[in-house]
Amino acid sequence: MGFVAPWLLLALPALPLIWWLLRVTPPAPRRQAFPALRLLRDLPAPEETPARTPWWLLLLRLAAAALIVLGLSRPVWGPGAAAQGDGPLLLVVDDGWPSAADWPARAAAAQAALEAAAREGRRAALLTTAPAENGEALRATALMPAEALRARLAALRPKPWAPDRAAALAALQAWVSQNPGGFASLYLADGVEHQAQGDGFTPLAETLTAAGPLTLARAEGRATRLLLPPRAEPDRLHLALRQAPAAMAGEVAVLARTGDGRALARATIPVAAGGEAGEAALDLPIEIRNQITRLEIEGEETAGAAVLLDERFRRRPVGLVGPVEQGASTPLIGPLYYLERALEPYAELRQGGVAPLLSRQLAVMVLADRPLPEGAERAALARWVEEGGTLIRFAGPRLAEAPDPLLPVRLRAGERQLGGALSWEQPQGLAPFADSSPFAGLPTPAEVAISTQVLAEPGPQLSDRTWARLADGTPLVTAEARGAGRIVLFHVTANAEWSNLPLSGLFIDMLRRVVALSSGVAGAEGSQPLAPLETMDGFGRLGPAPGGAGAIPANRFAETAPGPRHPPGWYGVPGEGGERRALNLSASLPAPRALAAPPPGTAFQAIGGVPAERDLGPWLLAAALLLLAADLLLSLVQRGLIGRAARLAALPLLVALASTPAWAQDMPLATRIGYVASEDAGLDETVRQGLVGLSDYVNRRTAAALGEPVAVRPGQDDLSTLPLLYWVITAETPTPAGAAAGALNDFMRQGGIILIDTRGEGSGEGFAPGAAAALQRVTRPLAIPPLAPVSPEHVLTRSFYLLPPELPGRFAGGQVWVSRQEDRANDSVSPVIIGGHDWAGAWAVDARGNNPYAVIPGGARQRTLAYRFGVNLVMYALTGNYKGDQVHVPAILERLGN
Repeated sequence: MGFVAPWLLLALPALPLIWWLLRVTPPAPRRQAFPALRLLRDLPAPEETPARTPWWLLLLRLAAAALIVLGLSRPVWGPGAAAQGDGPLLLVVDDGWPSAADWPARAAAAQAALEAAAREGRRAALLTTAPAENGEALRATALMPAEALRARLAALRPKPWAPDRAAALAALQAWVSQNPGGFASLYLADGVEHQAQGDGFTPLAETLTAAGPLTLARAEGRATRLLLPPRAEPDRLHLALRQAPAAMAGEVAVLARTGDGRALARATIPVAAGGEAGEAALDLPIEIRNQITRLEIEGEETAGAAVLLDERFRRRPVGLVGPVEQGASTPLIGPLYYLERALEPYAELRQGGVAPLLSRQLAVMVLADRPLPEGAERAALARWVEEGGTLIRFAGPRLAEAPDPLLPVRLRAGERQLGGALSWEQPQGLAPFADSSPFAGLPTPAEVAISTQVLAEPGPQLSDRTWARLADGTPLVTAEARGAGRIVLFHVTANAEWSNLPLSGLFIDMLRRVVALSSGVAGAEGSQPLAPLETMDGFGRLGPAPGGAGAIPANRFAETAPGPRHPPGWYGVPGEGGERRALNLSASLPAPRALAAPPPGTAFQAIGGVPAERDLGPWLLAAALLLLAADLLLSLVQRGLIGRAARLAALPLLVALASTPAWAQDMPLATRIGYVASEDAGLDETVRQGLVGLSDYVNRRTAAALGEPVAVRPGQDDLSTLPLLYWVITAETPTPAGAAAGALNDFMRQGGIILIDTRGEGSGEGFAPGAAAALQRVTRPLAIPPLAPVSPEHVLTRSFYLLPPELPGRFAGGQVWVSRQEDRANDSVSPVIIGGHDWAGAWAVDARGNNPYAVIPGGARQRTLAYRFGVNLVMYALTGNYKGDQVHVPAILERLGN
């Protein structure tokens, strides 16, 4: 325990003087002879006044005086440990991506150190190690009072990239030269070496030790993990993670989510004791797998624990159609043999006729030397291309003899070959791909040679439709947009008959890029810059890109490492249908390694479990006031000014004052929100924190005055004083019966509102298994009216704030249900509101004023909307449907105008 004003404790030695003053008696009276008084000498005295104050009353007054002195000195219970030394304090904070995993605990440890420095009157400075978002060079703040630094520390957030301790060392050396003299330092390290050859931790720690005592604060027992981009296999996604070695074996759960935050699958990666890596497979049907846009480690909110999946990880359905005769897949010579092996790792391959393939969802159709005579088959294929399909065709003797309209360019009759009419002296190689081609950036191997091809008729649009050329300039690949789709023609066969292109790795890369253009996904045309669309913060949450984020050229995207200029996230072409590419942090980071040993003499402090400081001053002063009130009462009793009846009446008051010093805060007249208690203490605490946070928000934003929320058990506790009841339904929630069901029905009948939360809808799907089934079971004995989704015109969306009908909480995207508007009972106020957005989780505030639960998919906007829904809910519960008339204001004004 510490004291904010310890100098006031000097008043404690004055207690003996107070004792002496309290024991002072008036001077002895002068004796005057008065014989008549002898007549009264033997009469009994009705009461006697003591010559001295009783010892117990003196002790009571001394205790009150001591409590006043102690209260004014402001003792603090559980103060944070002060840094070593007695000079200025330099606070060094690793604020890169690993620190996000336990950022609230780190912030609490740093704030505790500043509070301790403030009590000691020490100045402080702050140095962070992660590069700044605006790209400025790292530098430490100037020395300032510790109280002034607390606001700057509170605004600090982890960055979605690794620290640069070498740059921090340069900033430290510059700061030391400007502030000569010793200082103490507290280093909140993330416990990770961020470069293979070390990242400057040892030189940084040695410089701090040379200037004064160093305290190293780090988290104990927490493994720093990186989730790597998966490897796409024909029938699965291969997951992999890397971590600093952990002493114990464990399992890491990975969630697969869609773009709207819904969890579609969960995979478990085992990690052996002392292991640094783990792998697992995620098996999903192709239709479900293609919906996944994000993988994340469950329970870890860091940029390194999240991976975004773009088109490179999707397996698009591709149909393969060969010549009419059999043998299309014959090894080495079949026209589909090389196509199958080139596309199988990256696409869902389907074979058959044109009509059966078009009857299913298809992104790409590949025709290998397959002419299309006029008829229903060609018409259906043309419509499919117009609607957005991608048709890839390969030339051959049959197509050269019978070209059809579903080609990007007109073809000359016959083919160009060695020794033919349109001959060349030797096989032709490939020309470098143009910057405007989707193949830009791919190497052109010298060993690739073309011996035969079909030629395109020259024309004004031939150059614009050419994606690849031979060394002599003749087109090798041409393409044309048709409606919402496109047609691509390789002017050679799909096997090795006319060229050795199918035998090269370039053939695979070219096919992958063409397939990636399908289904409305625009291609990265050459070096076209990809602008930042959404970027991650240090917690792995997506949000608007910061102002300093820049675009990345498409042909340099693969080699770009995330940083302040290019944060991890989504990049692409703005607008509907534009390409989106994922820039993942873990793809460019080495495997995390444990931090090197600090210099000798370094003190250690564990991060986490920092006790919340409690100011005992107000409680001690309140106790002193109670003792003084008791002293006054006892003094009046001693003087005979209070009778026996008054004493008996005052006794319960004293007991109540002594047992509840903060009685004024718990007056039963205060409006409070209730919640149904469960058998899960952790769940009840989460709900309580949520309602505390909501009550505080309502008190600050409105004229309402809410007290502390109260846990109730229907059927046992009185619900009549509560306007709103929050009820979380889980798979284990018992069905109310008897008195409990009757109490809930009476509560709704008398005007109360029950908010039922299943905590598993929308982006929270999968977080509360069994809750939906339990909802039907639990509500069966309740008199719930017919329900309908919340409409944009419902009073709940405008009772205080104007809100969309989605009404998000910790989760978003689910449906919220209220009673139908035509039910006029209870003035059209819905007695029940049902949803699954975990509003209490979004409202929750811990003892330090932080929001302990992240909103999903995330963003400050979603939490703000959750709080605003809470305000609307409270206003709806307190005032009913009074704003229902305002919904019709436009119609009323129009009628008055007429």
